[in-house]
Amino acid sequence: MSTVDSASLLIDGPWEHRFVAANGARFHVAVAGPDDRDAPLVVLLHGIPQFWWAWRHQLPALAAAGYRVAAMDVRGTGGSDKPPQGYDVPTLAADVAGVIQSLGAADAVVVGSGSGGEIAWAMAGLHRDRVRAVGALAAPHPLDTRGHLRAAVRPSALRRLAFVQLPSLPERALMEGDLVARLLHEWGGAPGWLDARAEATYRSAARVPFAAHSQMEQLRWLVRSMPRPDGRRYHADLEESTRPLPVLQLHGGRDGLRPAAGAALSKETAALVASRYQYELLPQVGHYPAEEAPERVTDLLLAWLRESVPVVTA
Repeated sequence: MSTVDSASLLIDGPWEHRFVAANGARFHVAVAGPDDRDAPLVVLLHGIPQFWWAWRHQLPALAAAGYRVAAMDVRGTGGSDKPPQGYDVPTLAADVAGVIQSLGAADAVVVGSGSGGEIAWAMAGLHRDRVRAVGALAAPHPLDTRGHLRAAVRPSALRRLAFVQLPSLPERALMEGDLVARLLHEWGGAPGWLDARAEATYRSAARVPFAAHSQMEQLRWLVRSMPRPDGRRYHADLEESTRPLPVLQLHGGRDGLRPAAGAALSKETAALVASRYQYELLPQVGHYPAEEAPERVTDLLLAWLRESVPVVTA
């Protein structure tokens, strides 16, 4: 199967495509909203197997409300660089911190979905001066899931994550097989949420050179780091350095990867990370809330942003 040029993923819309340097690499961001550095910046981080386009419904709505919004292709996806290494969460968080600075902001609200939610949680601990508030969709806090993979992941998804640990085969399944569609359908929950166009777009994104390997490396690190020293250091840093911030957490009752039971912050973690905590369970939604229930997610994000980081008008 032929590869895909990442330029084909610069999809037109009410946003502007930019490339910025950060943390020794180049990153693509889709930017919308006022060109005013005093406007609060909101950075949106996609999960796997997505890219920036996962936030196409929220980008214009948040921009219309007066926020500067940047939907970012994380390292290894879409139009961003795809180096052979750096797919651990601390490096990915450093990428986001650098992008915030490159966009001319001192800090930002960071909202992530799925694996992007793990990065958002990490930002609050590893780069706390760059974060004003955290939104996490389909992403339990890593301090609540450490050492509890079987409880934090559905049994069917555990089998899929075990397959991801194999060399080369998962990459081939993403590029040449149906693994992209399987992840979207198995982990998603709302019937019929994935139309033919969206499925074809995500399948194309996986055929950008090196994108499939990069995304699998993200998942591999999340699993393999748990018992290793680098994983223990990561969790220790989160425990020692996170400061309380406004937190919005959304989770789908039909999430095919992360069960809703136990997804909300534990009391201990909430006391550590949240100055004000809002948790919303979306019963009919799966692992991709921003696309499965775009209007509901947009409304919740806007209401939370207006309360936590309001736009100041002259």
